[in-house]
Amino acid sequence: MLKIAKISDNRVDIELSGSLDADAMRVGLDKLIADSEDVRAGRMLYRISDFSLPTLAAIGVEMARLPKLFGLLGKFDKCAVLTDSAWLRTAASVEGALFPGLEIRSFEMADEAKAEKWLAA
Repeated sequence: MLKIAKISDNRVDIELSGSLDADAMRVGLDKLIADSEDVRAGRMLYRISDFSLPTLAAIGVEMARLPKLFGLLGKFDKCAVLTDSAWLRTAASVEGALFPGLEIRSFEMADEAKAEKWLAA
């Protein structure tokens, strides 16, 4: 499941759980792109639970949308990643170092209030 919710003018939340097929990836990414269109100095809260690798077809859908997804990077200043998976928290930190202008911090699921406070600061 990939669920996208525009919370405010500058806030988009993403929820990812389980495995994604091509249809779920297509719908989710298209909604993310549409919901992020007018975002400036944006904040993102990304919840990842029960992570499974997406299907190969889903990865193909993502690859086809990479130019638009890279275009989103300039719209967001901060991204908080909530997950209980240590390796996903590490991966989020590495991604944060790779994308200038986008600060990514990872938190355990139980630290959602801490993540919200950081996003609001």
